[in-house]
Amino acid sequence: MSLSKVISAAILGLEPKPIEVEVDIGAGLPAILIVGLPAKEVDESKERVKSAIKNSNAIFPTQRITINLAPADLPKTGPAYDLPIAVGVLAAAGQIPHQELEKSLFVGELSLNGDLRHINGVLPISLMAKEKGFQKIFVPYEDGQEASIISGIKIYAIKNLTDLILMLKNEKKIKPEKTRQINNQKIETQEFEADFANIKGQESAKRALEIASSGGHNVLMIGPPGSGKTLLSRALPSILPNMSPAEILEVSKIYSIAGLLPEAENIIFQRPFRNPHHTASDIALVGGGQHPRPGEITLAHRGVLFLDELPEFNKNVLEVLRQPLEDKYVTVARAAGTMKFPADFILIAAMNPCPCGYLNDPIRPCTCTPSQIVRYQKKISGPLLDRIDLYLEVPRVKTEKLTEENVSESSAKIRERVEKARKIQLKRFAGKNFFTNSSMKISDIKEFCVLDEQGKKMIKAALQKLNLSARSFHRILKISRTIADLAGEKNIKTNHIAEALQYRPKDS
Repeated sequence: MSLSKVISAAILGLEPKPIEVEVDIGAGLPAILIVGLPAKEVDESKERVKSAIKNSNAIFPTQRITINLAPADLPKTGPAYDLPIAVGVLAAAGQIPHQELEKSLFVGELSLNGDLRHINGVLPISLMAKEKGFQKIFVPYEDGQEASIISGIKIYAIKNLTDLILMLKNEKKIKPEKTRQINNQKIETQEFEADFANIKGQESAKRALEIASSGGHNVLMIGPPGSGKTLLSRALPSILPNMSPAEILEVSKIYSIAGLLPEAENIIFQRPFRNPHHTASDIALVGGGQHPRPGEITLAHRGVLFLDELPEFNKNVLEVLRQPLEDKYVTVARAAGTMKFPADFILIAAMNPCPCGYLNDPIRPCTCTPSQIVRYQKKISGPLLDRIDLYLEVPRVKTEKLTEENVSESSAKIRERVEKARKIQLKRFAGKNFFTNSSMKISDIKEFCVLDEQGKKMIKAALQKLNLSARSFHRILKISRTIADLAGEKNIKTNHIAEALQYRPKDS
């Protein structure tokens, strides 16, 4: 009869927390009791563990087994507790030595024959284990490559429970995984879905998307069906700057928890592009659920969130975007606790000008009534529109543009200018917790968006003529700062302000 303690991990939102799995084998009728807020799938692990131990040439104790998952106030979900529970039972029964469990962390799902199965969240759990001072982490064999990107901790990829028992008894050697470096060549040779070189016409829209990419600004494109709004949006990732190693790790952690890491690489090299359908719920967009999980805006972190057919989204769904667009994160409050998810993305939205899509089209007449047009456009609230930086009219592409053989400027060339502008911003905001002009607060705008007398006169006239809100005024200054960065200018000039004003809606 004995007591053992094994360390595992729970993921709350996006943050892994160490969990102590305490196992006590005592006198009494054979029974297994799991306490410490276990979810249904955790409580069911006792059946998987029992069969796995029996099928791994080990003996399952026939006494009363009490398993405590501490701290008891944190909810425990998922199948990752199978392995630590099995190890704890074997240690308490004296079948493996206790000293081998010190400074080690165990996660993994067990099959009935003792094989280990893939689990979500291995990357952030491995990083947490390193930060907490653990020396070893034991993960399923399938997840070894994912965890191996974390250096400074021994990562053991285990195929089955039999191998682990023999290793812990020093009867078999298993080599730790070799640390995997982020492949810089893979970053530089990314392949994109679309390239600006293959998009005919729409030069003004391309210029606006270049500005948006450089400063992290939000965009709304309005135009008839078939004008290229979706294609332009899908090409946007091709001109965004490559992610830094820190950003790659940050995004990969989110996708690891969501179970969306690509099998081949087990890491995200390319900036995310998320395109949820207009039937998506508010929880699907911002995250949440009984056990809060990241939503589409968090999966778009450091990348692009594309909302096609914007007015077709439920109004309540669109309104939940207002706070994340401003704060770059979303707070989800549930009975299980309050979770903070990152949401620093570029919003690209597209819509038709009216229900039929052909308002002001030079070829096809609009068949909508004035009341239908107003009702359609009113689906997007004023406060949400006020958080859009750039408004683009994307007209029908002329026939001569579609048939000309000239190749447009490639995404690679545009990306070079974008990266130069981003480097200027990185230098400017060194020591701050943001990287782009779009994230500037009012105090930063006062410091970095200084206007000369001529510029002040122009912006004052625009405020009066366009009846801009204070938020819109600050957004114009941010866009002007980005346009100046693209031009390599230290100070904002009147031509930069004039171009920024062109991207305001005509009826402002």
